[in-house]
Amino acid sequence: MPESAAKRRERAGKILTELKKLYSGADCALHHKSALELLVATILSAQSTDENVNRVTKDLFKKYKKPADYLAVPVEELEEDIRSTGFYRQKTKSVRAMSQALLDDFGGKVPDEMDDLIKLRGVARKTANVVLGTWFKKNEGIAVDTHVGRLAHRWELTPNSKDSKDAVKIEKDLMDTFARDDWTFVSHATILHGRQVCGAKKPDCKSCTLRKLCPSVDQFL
Repeated sequence: MPESAAKRRERAGKILTELKKLYSGADCALHHKSALELLVATILSAQSTDENVNRVTKDLFKKYKKPADYLAVPVEELEEDIRSTGFYRQKTKSVRAMSQALLDDFGGKVPDEMDDLIKLRGVARKTANVVLGTWFKKNEGIAVDTHVGRLAHRWELTPNSKDSKDAVKIEKDLMDTFARDDWTFVSHATILHGRQVCGAKKPDCKSCTLRKLCPSVDQFL
């Protein structure tokens, strides 16, 4: 018999309890000291690792401190500064367009509303959720990256269907499952669990304290 929505939420609640035990201090892994730095770092993190982005931004954020700084240098210079994050030409276009929009429309400040953030080039719901939840402490949604998407399916908190890789659909299912106050934590903690325990190819199910709550465990043991 398929699991009812009520049973799924009950099981999700137990998953959340365990995540809070494991990762009580879960936070964003991208280094930042301002909303702008977090926004830029998140844009650069596409198709790159947080570790690599942090290496790049260590020097980048000493050089670029406000939106105008990203527009003041030649395009080629910014491209070279972020080259190692990959897709650097596209990311340069996004960072420069985003910076121009901040100056033109938001007084040089990063907005704290979802509708405003997703108007910026290079910013979709995932990036906006990272900035809103991490910096502004606003639970507007759940940032769905590859780890969150993978675990949402393994935990069967989102159905496997033709749109099963749709991050917006996964996010909606998770938002319907977890209480709003927990949305940002759920994202951060799930990412950590995906990195440390429930990897893409070889999840460590034997040592995973969530295995009794995971419908997929038999696939990997």
